[in-house]
Amino acid sequence: MLGCALEDYGVYWPLFVLIFYVISPIPYFIAKRVTYDSDATSSACRELAYFFTTGIVVSAFGFPVILARVAVIKWGACGLVLAGNAVIFLTIQGFFLVFGRGDDFSWEQW
Repeated sequence: MLGCALEDYGVYWPLFVLIFYVISPIPYFIAKRVTYDSDATSSACRELAYFFTTGIVVSAFGFPVILARVAVIKWGACGLVLAGNAVIFLTIQGFFLVFGRGDDFSWEQW
């Protein structure tokens, strides 16, 4: 969100990327609740959830580029938002890799 906070940029349109951060894990949560067979290597519901999640993440990276292309924000702000996107989405992925398994070390114990 440094792209919005800097005095040179002063436009708060990139804050709409926060919506993508909130909705990106939702398809995974729904697919995890719907699929009961955890032994299957792949299911249609999980694959559809991965597809929707990928679309949301790509949209989150494309949104600031489109805003910069139509000159709503500056390219420097776009770069800062894209760097923030990478950090946030890697953090979300790391959370699901560490705490998403059903072993002894999971968030379900907390």
